[in-house]
Amino acid sequence: YLCVYFWFLSQAFRKATDVPDSAGNINECEDYDPCGDNTICKNTNGSYYCQCQDGFRSSTGEVNFIAGECKGKSSSVNEGNNSGWFGENIQECLENTNICGPNAKCYNTIPYYLCICNDGFISTTGKKNFSHDENASCEDIDECQRENVCGHNASCINTQGSYYCVCNAGFELKSGRFIFSGNLEQCEGEGCKYDIMHQNILLNMADELLSSTVLNYKRKVSDFLDLMGNALRLIGPFTTTSRINMSSTHTELEMLVHKGPVIPEGNATLSTKHANLDIQMETAAGDPKYYPGFSAVSLMSYSNLGNSTGGFSDGTKLQKNQSFKINSKVVTVTVSNRNTSHLTKPVKLTLRHLQQANQTSHVCVFWDSEEGGSWSDRGCSVMESNLEYTLCSCNHLGTFAIFTAFYEIEDKFELQLIIWVGLSLSLICLLFCILTFSMMRSIKNPRTTIHLHLCINLFIANLLFLAGISQIVNQDGCAVVTAILHFCYLVAFCWICLDSVQLFRMIVLVSNVNFKMIYMMAGGYGVPALIVAISLFANYQAYGTDRYCWLSVGFIWNFFGPACAVIIINIFFFFITVWKLAQKFSSVNPDLDDIHKIEAFTVNAVAQLFVLGNMWIFGRVLFEQNRTAMSFLTIFGSLEGVTLFIVYCLFSSQVSHVHDERDTKSCYSSSRKARVSRYLCKLTAQLNI
Repeated sequence: YLCVYFWFLSQAFRKATDVPDSAGNINECEDYDPCGDNTICKNTNGSYYCQCQDGFRSSTGEVNFIAGECKGKSSSVNEGNNSGWFGENIQECLENTNICGPNAKCYNTIPYYLCICNDGFISTTGKKNFSHDENASCEDIDECQRENVCGHNASCINTQGSYYCVCNAGFELKSGRFIFSGNLEQCEGEGCKYDIMHQNILLNMADELLSSTVLNYKRKVSDFLDLMGNALRLIGPFTTTSRINMSSTHTELEMLVHKGPVIPEGNATLSTKHANLDIQMETAAGDPKYYPGFSAVSLMSYSNLGNSTGGFSDGTKLQKNQSFKINSKVVTVTVSNRNTSHLTKPVKLTLRHLQQANQTSHVCVFWDSEEGGSWSDRGCSVMESNLEYTLCSCNHLGTFAIFTAFYEIEDKFELQLIIWVGLSLSLICLLFCILTFSMMRSIKNPRTTIHLHLCINLFIANLLFLAGISQIVNQDGCAVVTAILHFCYLVAFCWICLDSVQLFRMIVLVSNVNFKMIYMMAGGYGVPALIVAISLFANYQAYGTDRYCWLSVGFIWNFFGPACAVIIINIFFFFITVWKLAQKFSSVNPDLDDIHKIEAFTVNAVAQLFVLGNMWIFGRVLFEQNRTAMSFLTIFGSLEGVTLFIVYCLFSSQVSHVHDERDTKSCYSSSRKARVSRYLCKLTAQLNI
């Protein structure tokens, strides 16, 4: 009886304590652990589900599952964990090999994983272990910040995850190695005496040899260049900086040095004042099997070596009437790798020209030490060339320069004689023109004033041309001659332009056709003076060449530009003049006297334009290889003074009708008398007034 009583009492107590929630739901997750180890129980309305803790997953791969559901007739809950559902550890390090980031190793643990930085690196949080959710990474430890890490007489070079040591200049390891780590080995040696760098010693030695006369022989030049190449290779291992720039009286050096166990790659650029070098660092390092732990590239420029080696061009092929001249600084390219006779990746070398001459072509050459030594173009080619520089590509290293190929101008005596005689005759005729326009008062007008200034400037220019065109010994004097010639010939073209404008005004304008003198002076002399002043300020070195006292090739358009502009303007006014003349001829009552006068003026203007334009525009190509026809055209141009005398004096209707009370009757006594005699008679009469 007591047993039955206590059983009913326990059941009543149990029902009183199992109080459901407001909806009558029982929270299974609080009564017991239905999910098992390494799981999380989630209660739901009328049921529950399980999830694995971080670092675990279900054996079936499901995210949400129910542990121990009864498979029998009826049972609401299985109090055990006999259904086969349990937590399985995740191997994160195997599934994501880069989960810890670079320079770190992943270690799988239960329930999570750990990341540990590699040797030579430390986590950004400062902790030894970290996981991905901590936002940490591994960064390099700069071992060189530690005190005396390499010992005495050595320098520390930090790398990613490590470091290495190199001996200072003048010290070395007993083992003979170039690089080491730690201070187990010590660098020994006497150091650099007097604190003089090896580079300075090399440049001073080169200056002494370049200043002497020993390099006037091929064999001596070859020995000198071999010596410099070997010395540059020896300097590399002892440098303490990665890039060196040095210069002396006759040399200029830039060196790029790489030290370390990693073989350098990629493009490197070195430059001096007159040269630029583009080279692949693999070329400097050489065969990876024999990489010694360092590589060096050097570019050395010599200021005056070209003067003593310019005649040694046996290895180049000359054409007829062609000669070569060194037109750049001589430079030596050296790398630590000695096997550079056949490069898989060519080097590119840009050499600046010393002179912008009348060249026909440029040739990239190197000093070939075989058979005594000479300049050769073997293995080198021109990639790009203009007046300022030449870009060379070579499949070997050595000492390089630029040869400019000239076609020699054949200065035949007969041709020179004709030109000089023509210029002398032009001077005489121009002098007569000046006397005519200045002394014959009856013909003075704005057009004769223009012709007077034209003839004066041509007279000065031709006289200076005869006396100073070849005076190239004194460079300053040659520049002065060039500037005066530039100014006088520009003045001549400007007065020709004013003559065309004046003729145009005579035809188009009925009144006020004359220029004011101040305007004519400004156009005739002011514009040329401004052009010459700007040209001198921009590049005074362009005034004078190595052959003549005239503008250099790269600057010649400072004259031909204005000259061509004048010619175009004159042609424009010429067509307008012809068109207006045609209109006047077709009018009902044409004024034939005015028409014939304007017609004569137009013919004169066209004649003077043709003569001066012929002289300069066609003479522009006198220095080309095929110039026979151009030479004859230049001869005709040298007779410009004769042409102006014939057009403006001898056959001028104004001059032929000049009459003065002091003229002698003999000037008109016979119509058969020659025009020259009549002109001289009239001019003499005017001079005697």
